[in-house]
Amino acid sequence: MRLSDTIEAFIKEMMGEEQSEVEIKRNELAEFFHCAPSQINYVLSTRFTPDHGYVTSSQRGGGGYIRIVQVRRSAQDQLSYLLNERIGTAIDAQSAQILCRQLAQSGVLSLEDARLMAAAVSPPAFSVPVPEQAKNALRAKVMRAMLLAVAQREEA
Repeated sequence: MRLSDTIEAFIKEMMGEEQSEVEIKRNELAEFFHCAPSQINYVLSTRFTPDHGYVTSSQRGGGGYIRIVQVRRSAQDQLSYLLNERIGTAIDAQSAQILCRQLAQSGVLSLEDARLMAAAVSPPAFSVPVPEQAKNALRAKVMRAMLLAVAQREEA
């Protein structure tokens, strides 16, 4: 298991099942894991994002801390957020893959659906001789269409 995964699991364990927020001191956590504070920043900025269902805030200074709050959303709310705010008019291949993985992890999509969606927006699926901007715009349209289909399925 990589250090990033271990740090992520540790923070999630601190939150527990019932608690939806935790305050940590970055330097203390870095000392605990024998790593640079930037490693903690990396985990926070990649694993505890709004797309993952978390909001982070920090208080700087001697007694500073980082607060991580888990935002519990229904599948419908999460799909609405993705459709209306996250995807936009273009999305690159890496972001699309990450998004598919997050949808499976959060239970919005089944693992099979997430894999199908990831395949549909993967670089091999878009291996045509057009500019990357056009691929990203088309990828966003495909993602939006698939998420709309999922949202409609959820309503039924």
